[in-house]
Amino acid sequence: MITKMTTEQLAKNIRCHALRMTSRGQSSHIASVFSMTDLLAVLYGEILNVDPQLPSWDGRDRFILSKGHAGAGIYAALAERGFFPKERLETHYQDGSNLCGHVTTKGIPGVDFSTGSLGHGLSVATGMAYGAKLDGKTHRVFALLSDGECDEGSNWEAILFASHAKLDNLMVLVDYNKIQSLASVAETLALEPFAQKWKSFGWSVHEIDGHDHHDILTTCRRLPFETNKPSCIIAHTVKGKGVSFMENTVLWHYRSAQGEEYKKALEELERT
Repeated sequence: MITKMTTEQLAKNIRCHALRMTSRGQSSHIASVFSMTDLLAVLYGEILNVDPQLPSWDGRDRFILSKGHAGAGIYAALAERGFFPKERLETHYQDGSNLCGHVTTKGIPGVDFSTGSLGHGLSVATGMAYGAKLDGKTHRVFALLSDGECDEGSNWEAILFASHAKLDNLMVLVDYNKIQSLASVAETLALEPFAQKWKSFGWSVHEIDGHDHHDILTTCRRLPFETNKPSCIIAHTVKGKGVSFMENTVLWHYRSAQGEEYKKALEELERT
């Protein structure tokens, strides 16, 4: 548990790190990082049972960032938690660095699985949770998905199996920011009635404000929601949250903040 800063301060630090990292490397997906930042801050600040000094400890909770294109956010969260020095973040997206644009486990303590191709994280998390059950282990497995990647059929196979296997040690959070790479989710492939679909597959589901730290924390502390059922939190979020001109725009899925845009974005984040 973090004792020297609130989860709100942790979220601010993650956003500022991620902006600097993606701007320095001229990489994409800063708006995707910002929409999930408050979820990451509460998870790494209060919920996940992990030890930065023992990143491979067998009893730790597992966490998979399935929306791997937002890797800058998880790197920043891990650095803030002490898994590696914050100075290492300066190498993000640079030649020869292990801190790739899409999250990788190679050489990065605290990362449980490399992701990038969407729709794979939940399947792996489901396998991890199933294996833990078979081995009689008590740790939990968390997966954070984007809404857009729920277009992938592989997710729905995992959702079906997790319920069948009664994986109440599996926790999914969906970053439901309503925008994917080139258009809104509704225009690309509509998900609604989204919560009802998860429920109909046998999951226990709660919807929250994905930027309200009290809402996130109190909901996560209730996990698992029901015995013998996997849990899903649908977090309603804002793409680009925290920077006024990035919020709710498709443009900032790929755009990298440079020059005056970078300065203005950093000023807004540092004022919060």
